[in-house]
Amino acid sequence: MLSQKQELKLTQKLSPRQILLMKLLQIPTVSLEQRIKQELEDNPALEIEEMEDTSFQEESDNSDEYADDSLTGEEDALYDAVRDLDEYFYEDDDIQPYRGNVGKSDDDDNMKEIPYAFGESFQENLRYQLGMYHLPAEDLKIAEYILGNIDESGYLQRTAKEMVNDLLFNLQIVTTQEKVQSIINNVIHSLDPAGVGALNLQECLLLQLKRMKETKEVVLAKKIIKNYFNEFKKKHYEKIIQRLKVTQEELDAALSLLLKLDPKPGVSSNDIQREAAYISPDFIVYINEKDGSLNLTLPNYNIPELRVKKAYAGLYNEIKDKKTMSQEEKKAALDFVKQKVVSAEWFIDSITQREATLYRTMQSIIDYQIEFFQTGDETYIKPMVLKDIADRVEMDISTISRVVSSKYVLTPYGLYPLKFFFSESMQTNDGGEVSSREVKKILSDAIDNEDKQKPYTDDMLCKILNKKGYNIARRTVTKYREQLGIPVARMRK
Repeated sequence: MLSQKQELKLTQKLSPRQILLMKLLQIPTVSLEQRIKQELEDNPALEIEEMEDTSFQEESDNSDEYADDSLTGEEDALYDAVRDLDEYFYEDDDIQPYRGNVGKSDDDDNMKEIPYAFGESFQENLRYQLGMYHLPAEDLKIAEYILGNIDESGYLQRTAKEMVNDLLFNLQIVTTQEKVQSIINNVIHSLDPAGVGALNLQECLLLQLKRMKETKEVVLAKKIIKNYFNEFKKKHYEKIIQRLKVTQEELDAALSLLLKLDPKPGVSSNDIQREAAYISPDFIVYINEKDGSLNLTLPNYNIPELRVKKAYAGLYNEIKDKKTMSQEEKKAALDFVKQKVVSAEWFIDSITQREATLYRTMQSIIDYQIEFFQTGDETYIKPMVLKDIADRVEMDISTISRVVSSKYVLTPYGLYPLKFFFSESMQTNDGGEVSSREVKKILSDAIDNEDKQKPYTDDMLCKILNKKGYNIARRTVTKYREQLGIPVARMRK
């Protein structure tokens, strides 16, 4: 049965302008240039401010002519729909282009860009090696397709059987599983670095051992990986000794060899490329040599100065006087002009707001963690959550979260992600509060200094922290150890 009822709801909706700002806040500064280029391509009303456009002055002198024109009744609807178009074009003193000056001193003008090193990528290196095999055209296509399924760690993500179907549908190559596997075994596995193209860690280690000279250590290492890989992973060495009937010394020699193998050959071969991929900081904090104060600046790299294209101001008369256009076509054209101009203004305003929001947020983080920024001592980092900064800058927590995401700050003590400064609070035995980061630092130091023959268990680490005055449970120690990427005691021997 249908019925009517009144209902009052309180909802919060973001305007398109707010949505644009939220998206821009998440973008790292080094990626902002590409976003601006995209907007410049999409919106003809937006331009880079390079030099004064003198031609506009001539047009603007006559820009009020249409305001005094007597309009026919037929044109009234057209004029009413776009009469506020001229409000979006101002004189030079009123236009607020984006210039990127927040937190910027005169000395920063010389800092235009950060140099990047370039090197041959992992995939490019593999393809270069492939060219030395002089494969038939079809085999070469298959081999290249196989390389495309190798991840940055050097592992093959698809089996030969799966790639047979892929080759048929994607490249229209009819082949067999045996042929694909043959190319993997004879070509891909022969490429450098050794171990590339393996499906799993076991195969990766065996491929590396296969290229070594057949010494006693290599033969034993092959047997261990091929037949007792699970025992090797779990460090059940006594079982390996019993089943292979070898001495402790022979096992130690084989293990020493295995520890030298690379579990991720793609990563190690790509070290040069990774070193070249510098992280560009979104903020730079430096100490003023004169008075010791902390200064914050936002590097703008190659971000251009933006403005609304003034030539659009003359389009009203141009479209209005066009004899070949109907009133509907004129209205549609003028609506399009207005929409593009408004969009350009929104974008410029959002870029400016983004910069101001980033600056306010980072300055608040500096003020909150002032002792760390003055000394570089991580133990001085105070417990801090997103709400602490949101309350200080009087913004929503979600806004602060977007600012913190994927952003880095360069300090006199190194480069840090903004998330580094946020941590939970821990209660000490005397009732005080410390940062969980401080507890992790002490936990990490204790493990670094432990006897590797008798590493600390989580229970022992818990007792050590309790003795130091940190009221912490064993399960919390386990959680922090895992967050630090430290394995259990048995795996640290």
